[in-house]
Amino acid sequence: MASLQDISVSAAINILSAIAFLVAFAILRLQPVNDRVYFPKWYLKGIRGSPTRSGGFVSTFVNLDFRTYIRFLNWMPAALRMPEPELIDHAGLDSAAYIRIYLLGLKIFVPITLLSFAVLVPVNWTGETLETIKDVTFSNIDKLSISNVKSGSERFWAHLVMAYVFTFWTFYILYREYKIMTSMRLQFLASEGRRPDQFTVLVRNVPPDPDESVSEHVEHFFCVNHPDYYLTHQVVYNANKLAKLVEKKKSLQNWYIYYQNKYERNPSNKPTTKTGFWGLWGTRVDAIDYYAAEIEKLTDEEQAERERVISDPKAIIPAAFVSFKSRWGAAVCAQTQQTSNPTIWLTEWAPEPRDVYWDNLAIPYVELTIRRLLMAVALFFLTFFFMIPIAFVQSLANIEGIEKVLPFLKPIIERKGTKSLIQGFLPGIALKIFLIFLPTILMIMSKIEGFSSLSSLERRSAGKYHLFVLVNVFLGSIITGTAFQQLKSFLHQAPTEIPKTVGVSIPMKATFFITYIMVDGWAGIAAEILRLVPLVMFHLKNTFLVKTEKDREQAMDPGCLGFATSEPRIQLYFLLGFVYSVITPVLLPFIIVFFAFAYMVFRHQVINVYNQKYESGAAFWPDVQRRLIIGMVISQLLLIGLMSTKDAEISTPFLIVLPILTIWFHMFCKGRFESAFVKFPLQDAMVKDTLERATEPNLNLKAYLHEAYVHPVFKGGELEKPTVIDEEENNPLVPTKRTSRRSSKYGSDVSSEAGI
Repeated sequence: MASLQDISVSAAINILSAIAFLVAFAILRLQPVNDRVYFPKWYLKGIRGSPTRSGGFVSTFVNLDFRTYIRFLNWMPAALRMPEPELIDHAGLDSAAYIRIYLLGLKIFVPITLLSFAVLVPVNWTGETLETIKDVTFSNIDKLSISNVKSGSERFWAHLVMAYVFTFWTFYILYREYKIMTSMRLQFLASEGRRPDQFTVLVRNVPPDPDESVSEHVEHFFCVNHPDYYLTHQVVYNANKLAKLVEKKKSLQNWYIYYQNKYERNPSNKPTTKTGFWGLWGTRVDAIDYYAAEIEKLTDEEQAERERVISDPKAIIPAAFVSFKSRWGAAVCAQTQQTSNPTIWLTEWAPEPRDVYWDNLAIPYVELTIRRLLMAVALFFLTFFFMIPIAFVQSLANIEGIEKVLPFLKPIIERKGTKSLIQGFLPGIALKIFLIFLPTILMIMSKIEGFSSLSSLERRSAGKYHLFVLVNVFLGSIITGTAFQQLKSFLHQAPTEIPKTVGVSIPMKATFFITYIMVDGWAGIAAEILRLVPLVMFHLKNTFLVKTEKDREQAMDPGCLGFATSEPRIQLYFLLGFVYSVITPVLLPFIIVFFAFAYMVFRHQVINVYNQKYESGAAFWPDVQRRLIIGMVISQLLLIGLMSTKDAEISTPFLIVLPILTIWFHMFCKGRFESAFVKFPLQDAMVKDTLERATEPNLNLKAYLHEAYVHPVFKGGELEKPTVIDEEENNPLVPTKRTSRRSSKYGSDVSSEAGI
């Protein structure tokens, strides 16, 4: 396991890496040529323009004002200067709520760290027990853990009392934060401007009708059942193939522009390309003529597919976006059951237009349950097989244990500097490398499950990632690490002694998690602010593809917070803090540095860089709260298991109350606050409607919603809109194309579903 020297080597490497990243960022952000990389949000808002400097050609690329380099770290106080209400107006509530998660970590763990270092560290250090146990590998850091307290000692009462103190302090902070976030969300929803999703409901599983098309059936149903508030609707087309053609055409146009720019720079040399895959093989042809012909051919295919989608009734799927005359009408529809059959006419709040994931709307509703079952099975096997790389990482973290079983490796491992590098740095970086492709895999699985919005995809993917981190990264590291670390003990001791060995060894895994925190939470966060990949990609696009200012704006990649990956990663740090606050408090300062550093970095990124793909009004906060509760319960159960191996029969029963209290606290908070994140109060909807009617009496809502939920490939096109019945307000009878039901094979069931 990692010793104090190994931890020092890891700290030195990661601190130097973080400093190098920060210095590079501080210098690169000052260069005019990089302005769109490090301040894209201001460009997208139209507030910032390309920097213009006097002083010749060089000054357009390099900042020659050396006075600015003296203040190159002024981005740090600037990131903290913007007040939270202004931050919400600037970046949205989702971004502000995400940043508050880091602040929540500081609120919880700073007092816990001070108290644990004042009480538990002295209690553990003076225990002097590890030296008396044979065949157990430990370091000086482990002497600060609960493992150094003698079994059956009265000292365990200190740990029990601190466990209660830490739990109730966390309860207080979580309740207060949940209450604040609920108030912020309701205030945000009440104050935000008009948006199409406030008036619109997504309707799925529209039942078939033998006499009417999907569009006519939807219109008829809502004219009958919501006669006073129904306004219009937009049926959903299966335009996935058309969207792929449009995307492919865009890619070809980029290549065409690239070769055209290349030819304009050097007219004497006509660019060529090969017709095979990625231009690697095939016949060599004139690049400009080739891509012009390919674009023309694809344009014809696109037009043919566009006409097919519009004219083919089978391209219309049984779903629609239904808009209402008021927010109140939309809220009633979205939050109620439409018919006596709960499997048809399913309504939910429509995502905002930029949040819609159009590819999944074409999935038949009956397939969704099957898809989600298959992905649950796939997630189980993915989690199971990922234990293999986790075991490999732990073998690097426990070299002493390997040396006992494979002594021939000892001369190589014991070389000067090699051991400290392997144990102090390599395990953390190896685990991070293994986790690089995991978020992409989990997002693909979530897309297969069929969720209809980007926000729901991210929340679902975040749930999978959290489960994966919990089982593999945390529990997997402890289990496999314990097996490697005490391999000789496992092989030679009696079965009744194994729980005791595991109980002693779990606190010792704190050294591995310390190295991981420094790699991922220190150097990793510093690398995030440098934005090396977007920097390189922007300059490549700017060199080869950009012709106009619009092209330059499209070349920017502001990115976003990436809730699906970043929030579960934060939850790992909360979990480690909860688990080791009582067991090995020496880990807590490393977590505090992470929360403080990440809070500052992501605040800067939210203000200057990230451009969120959607705004959900912090709808993800109940998920954050639930995962924090899961972390608390796991930490309490592990503490109970550990204390049971320490012959603390008197104090251990008192710990059983903690998980019960935690679950009760979760249920209380859920009942008190969660409804504000899943439902929109009718009272608030009526207030907004009344205020809007008073301030904008001539508002043409139908024109405002005209193309809000048209598929992006049809925006601005000739897509046929449904003809809305104009006379319904003055005529209680709703026109319909239905024939007599006596001769219909569907009988009267369809009539009852339509509300006739």
